[in-house]
Amino acid sequence: MFGGVIGGLTGNKQKGKIKGSVVIMRKSVLGFDVTSISATVMDNIGEFIGNGVTCQLISSTVADPYNDNRGKVCAEASLEQWLTKLPSLTSSESKFRVRFNWEVEKHGVPGAIIVKNNHASEFFLKTITLDDVPGRGSIVFVADSWIYPQSKYRYDRVFFANDTYLPSQMPAALKPYREDELRNLRGDDQQGPYQTHDRVYRYDVYNDLGLPDSGNPRPTLGGSDDLPYPRRCRTGRKPSKTDPNCESTLGLLDRSDIYVPRDERFGHIKKSDFYGYAIKSFVNAVVPGIRTFVDVTPGEYDTFKDVLKLIKDLLPVGGDYLLKLPMPQIIKEDKKAWMSDDESSHREALFDPSKYGDHTSTITAAHIEKNLEGLTVQKALDGNRLYILDHHDNFMPFLLKINSLDGNFIYATRTLLFLRADGTLAPLAIELSLPDLRDGVIAAKSTVHTPTSTVGAEAWVWHIAKAYANVNDYCWHQLISHWLNTHAVMEPFVIATNRQLSVTHPVHKLLQPHYRDTMNINSNARKMLINAGGIFELTVFSRKYSFEISSKVYGAWNFTEQALPDDLIKRGMAVPDPSSPYKVRLLVEDYPYASDGLAIWNAIELWVTEYLVIYYPNDGALQADDELQAWWKEVREVGHADLKDAPWWPAMQTVAELGKSCATIIWIASALHAAVNFGQYPYCGFVPNRPSVSRKPMPVPGTKEYAELEKNPEKVFLRTITSQFQALVGLSLLEILSSHSDEVYLGQRDTPEWTSDAKAQDAFKRFGERLVEIENRVTAMNADPRLKNRNGPAKFPYTLLYPNTSDKKGDAVGITAKGIPNSISI
Repeated sequence: MFGGVIGGLTGNKQKGKIKGSVVIMRKSVLGFDVTSISATVMDNIGEFIGNGVTCQLISSTVADPYNDNRGKVCAEASLEQWLTKLPSLTSSESKFRVRFNWEVEKHGVPGAIIVKNNHASEFFLKTITLDDVPGRGSIVFVADSWIYPQSKYRYDRVFFANDTYLPSQMPAALKPYREDELRNLRGDDQQGPYQTHDRVYRYDVYNDLGLPDSGNPRPTLGGSDDLPYPRRCRTGRKPSKTDPNCESTLGLLDRSDIYVPRDERFGHIKKSDFYGYAIKSFVNAVVPGIRTFVDVTPGEYDTFKDVLKLIKDLLPVGGDYLLKLPMPQIIKEDKKAWMSDDESSHREALFDPSKYGDHTSTITAAHIEKNLEGLTVQKALDGNRLYILDHHDNFMPFLLKINSLDGNFIYATRTLLFLRADGTLAPLAIELSLPDLRDGVIAAKSTVHTPTSTVGAEAWVWHIAKAYANVNDYCWHQLISHWLNTHAVMEPFVIATNRQLSVTHPVHKLLQPHYRDTMNINSNARKMLINAGGIFELTVFSRKYSFEISSKVYGAWNFTEQALPDDLIKRGMAVPDPSSPYKVRLLVEDYPYASDGLAIWNAIELWVTEYLVIYYPNDGALQADDELQAWWKEVREVGHADLKDAPWWPAMQTVAELGKSCATIIWIASALHAAVNFGQYPYCGFVPNRPSVSRKPMPVPGTKEYAELEKNPEKVFLRTITSQFQALVGLSLLEILSSHSDEVYLGQRDTPEWTSDAKAQDAFKRFGERLVEIENRVTAMNADPRLKNRNGPAKFPYTLLYPNTSDKKGDAVGITAKGIPNSISI
């Protein structure tokens, strides 16, 4: 990092000279780092002997016949004033002058640049700007890349001007450089293990979650019909000693990172690797502290006050507190609102018979007709008034194994809900099922619970039934809605885009902001969160069977159904309606996620459409785009190889198909992830409201357990759900996952010069303006008393799809329960 900012030159008055400026950052230093300081000393010595950072312009219009007709390359030009500003220990940008011997009349218009780092350590190159280029004005090269010492590379680091070209339109003098760069990123001749400085994007299966050498294996996900899965980034690490099909893993205390290309590792210097370091600190320090705390204190909650006390004053250590957690929004206004049926349903609206027997629901008309506001079941169905939250069949095949684990007693659940005349949802019945082995066939043994107007133990039985349903829903949320449907399915798109689409390609420029940091957070998850014995297995009931479950669900994943309108139709929450602005009509009109989401989806789709038409005037132009076709083929046949033969994949022969696909990718990476991630602590931070585990069966009248329920209902409730250790670990992690930190929000770019195309810039500006309008719409709807579902009994307004584009300063940090970052970065 270099203190201060040195202004670049503003004119090119000397004949044969092009002048400009380079914006860089030195490697981020978190605390005192001897290695970084030593590297700084070596860098300064290197400057004295003439070994600094150099740049060479490449012509886009004049070819060099002595270099295979590649664009002519100028002599090296060194950065100036490197020594005038000493590095600091804070993240800051510095600007340096550079002067090139270049005559446009002779050498043509610069279109690319070679950057060489002859220092001892890497730095982050943001931009290079040429000033007053004759006939062109300023030319900007957007790098946003780590530059390692030249000795680390087998090739020159080349960056292109921020112009946009389809492959067929690329200037001939630059085409070889474009092809070289993609070949380098593919790295198909490099087997690994890859080093930090390597820039290789390759695929692998999930064979690195288990610890076979420690006797704790996990099955390989991906590459088989039985356990399909999206692909992840290849690291090239050696196989484990005991299982050659599994990759060797890094221990929790190993300071090394799982390999991803360096530019995928939290490229935003302002974050100072916030999420990565927070997760590492959490795993290596906080979790052991929680374990010790639970070991030396009573390891169970007895009352809801106990839960609140530990939220307020968590883990006293030496007169201070190891953790201090904020009050979750779900109980901030009303400590008991979470228990109401209205609040639980306000949130929840979101086999092979020969092997598993009869799993037909046992909920009957007699269970529910008394609460249908005078309607029959058939009339309620005909009027789209009945909805179901059904986790039964996804979990039932695994319950025999899951319930054999210590501390687990899980039901498979179905929850039936009724849409009341006032637009709110009310739970009608909860079906709890256990596996029942009959003649070698696993059938379901079920009980049905319904709301009651009584008090005492019978009322608490209903509360416990809701808790069992919430346990199912919490696991589904974390494992499927969050991890699988956003993090895991997005990684193949990130890899394929970097391998097949040049940075000068319009689709690369469109999608790149929505990939930022995703591969890195996924690699951190594989090391510390979703691995064998990791935090997910510690805190969620599915434990070591978690990712087998997610694999079975992925087998039915459908890319086209991830577009919000298609998703709502599939789930029975909307119907097609050509007359609607969004082409669908919601069956539950006051459905905040869908209402806000459709507005966001429409804005994304309109932006993508306006952008793509600039470069693809017709379908023929798209069909002739070799890079685009290779990209889509690789996404389907390699990145999502286990589903490559699914009939729903778009053929990618029309601009409309490309537009819908790009809008879907952006939706998943931004709005969908924001909706499922940043509300986790606000909604789930009070464990009784959203338990992750159930440990005991439902108390039955006539038993000592039921007598205890009558005597001490809160104690029975809390001893039934998530244990204290699991709760403390889980909510500590949720606080990290739910926090914002210096994000670039939807409708924003971290580099304003991301493209030189004025039409694209204008379209992007309109996109941002639409998002600000949506912010105003969300605020107004949350203030409308007629829309009861937007606040609920807890008086916690729905803002998870509030874009936050208007926050230009990036001040919205911490747990805000609002804001749509561009990408999956946590």
